[in-house]
Amino acid sequence: MATLATVGSSSVLRFNKTEPLKTNPSSPFLGFVTSQLSGIKISCNLPVVVAPLKPISSPFTPALQPVARRICPFTGKKANKANKVSFSNHKTKKLQFVNLQYKKVWWEAGKRYVKLRLSTKALKTIEKNGLDAVAKKAGIDLRKE
Repeated sequence: MATLATVGSSSVLRFNKTEPLKTNPSSPFLGFVTSQLSGIKISCNLPVVVAPLKPISSPFTPALQPVARRICPFTGKKANKANKVSFSNHKTKKLQFVNLQYKKVWWEAGKRYVKLRLSTKALKTIEKNGLDAVAKKAGIDLRKE
């Protein structure tokens, strides 16, 4: 329902809704909009909307896939920083990575194969000293793998 009231040279158009609005009676808000063309003020009762606060159960954590590092767990070997030298003796930085291999090694104490990612140097050491001795020295528990 709309009512038009004229006060002096300006006119005020008011809209009233017939359905009840959920407003806070202690702080009534009245909004005004002035038309640019004719100078008519339009007012209506604005409802006070209180949005319920939603508790955050846990912070956002993106799903990251674990990345295998290029380090041998048995020997501790990792990438070496080196220079790539061109014919003109121009030096460029590069990394020399460890020769890591996926290998199934027979574990005598566990009576099964254990799949490991190890360097070729560690493979030679395992063949010489045995898997249990090398794993114990490196602090690796083979039972959980």
